[in-house]
Amino acid sequence: MPELRPAYPVHTERLALRPLTAADAPALHAYRSMPDVCRFVPFEPMTPDVIADRLASTWRATALTGEGQGLCLGIELRQTGELVGDVVLFYTSREHLSGEIGYLLHPRFAGHGYATEAARAMLRLGFEQMGLRRITARLDERNGPSAAVARRLGMRQEARLVENEMFKGEWTTELQFALLSREFTG
Repeated sequence: MPELRPAYPVHTERLALRPLTAADAPALHAYRSMPDVCRFVPFEPMTPDVIADRLASTWRATALTGEGQGLCLGIELRQTGELVGDVVLFYTSREHLSGEIGYLLHPRFAGHGYATEAARAMLRLGFEQMGLRRITARLDERNGPSAAVARRLGMRQEARLVENEMFKGEWTTELQFALLSREFTG
């Protein structure tokens, strides 16, 4: 059975990906409480209590050992140690060896390639360390920056599902991107 138990921190050129801790609560709240940041993601702006609850439960995971689990890691700038966002890898199917990635960045740090760099590291973990065969990204069509990250990662857009979901009170169009392990160039 595929499992992922990375050695932390996971280093990239400029970033360190690591498990989130209670000490990250203020930094997480700084961007996860912003309505603009939460507009296209499946949660509302978070309160300190919601963040504390997640840190004590789902965000505590340091490994992926079973289908349906997610591994959320903080994106830290190696130069300053500042938490600038988070990235997640979901283990969606053991039978199909598939996963899904997501990424969220504080707007103050957008435009520097950090989301792409962090997501590429998560793809590497999923493909090379866990042995996944296919990883997807699903996003709201209006979220142009997120679609740009998926494209920079080499993911192909496989679907545009027009008004397929009632999301936050409105019908939205979803884009689905995917990448196979043999297509991943690291």
